[in-house]
Amino acid sequence: MPTYAYACKDCSHSFDIQQSFSEDSLTVCPECGGRLRKKFNSVGVVFKGSGFYRTDSRDAASTVPAAPAKADGAAPSAPAASGSGTPAAAAPAGGSQS
Repeated sequence: MPTYAYACKDCSHSFDIQQSFSEDSLTVCPECGGRLRKKFNSVGVVFKGSGFYRTDSRDAASTVPAAPAKADGAAPSAPAASGSGTPAAAAPAGGSQS
């Protein structure tokens, strides 16, 4: 169950409580009966390693914007994923070899 932090708008009493997602938020301060507000904290996610930030894989020369896409709408061709190391389009035409 997640833990939520609340603070009273009237007496400034702060506390944490575990509530399920389906439960309604608390609205009454247990100390003075005043109005509560839910406090929001930063998310506890930590990205470790490289590759998570825009600057990780960039050097000074790559600060130029990317080239525009071709007008004919064709996607750039990628190397073939086969183990032969040669693209399938580079195979000789004519069927069998003698």
